Amino acid sequence: MIEVANLSKRYGELAALRDASFTAPAGQILGFLGPNGAGKTTTMRIITGFLPATGGTVRVEGFDVFTQSHEVRRRIGYLPENPPLYNDMTTVGFLRFVARLKGMARADIGPALDRVIETCGLAGVRERLLGHLSKGFRQRVGLAQALIHDPPVLILDEPTIGLDPKQREDLLGTVKALGTKRTVVLSTHILPDVEDVCQKVVIINDGRIAVEDTLTNLKQGGRSLRDVYSDAIAARDDQPTGAEQAEA
Repeated sequence: MIEVANLSKRYGELAALRDASFTAPAGQILGFLGPNGAGKTTTMRIITGFLPATGGTVRVEGFDVFTQSHEVRRRIGYLPENPPLYNDMTTVGFLRFVARLKGMARADIGPALDRVIETCGLAGVRERLLGHLSKGFRQRVGLAQALIHDPPVLILDEPTIGLDPKQREDLLGTVKALGTKRTVVLSTHILPDVEDVCQKVVIINDGRIAVEDTLTNLKQGGRSLRDVYSDAIAARDDQPTGAEQAEA
């Protein structure tokens, strides 16, 4: 489970996150939606411990990201938007390298490699150089490195960007299967990805949480996720800025 409370992040005068709060339950896939620049990636980087916050708290599986970062990192698998792959390494060589970086015992690495290669459909490219792989297989390797230590929490930042329809379908199918026994956060601006695999939705805009609810509840009354998303973004865009309020 992930618990985010009153999270804020400033870059000088720019407020990237403004008192953002939400929860991601265990055993569910949460769709984290928002337009480009809304604060999605900043939030993901803070949750995973790659970026400090200006204020607020984040707890992952009961551990505080800021004071117990080592425990949090052990429990999180992270697939960034652009996986940091080494093009001159083979698939299996890279995954073995990542396993060692994550402190896995030598005896556990072999079985873990077999598990993620099967889960992510990498058997056919096991000995291929990463630099020779297609975008779809590179994303699969990125997912495999996030799963190598079998974490209970999985953070995926724009995982289907640049994939063709078949690659997208395959990757989302894998993610859906993984979400049955993990906490998964799928950060994206692609609405069909969320509708395909997510049980809960959080919509962020301008650094603020605009919506948090189950997908089922949001679509009651015949509404589409696109309707909900459009209304949430429009409502936030219509609100006056601090300067405009001061002038009123």
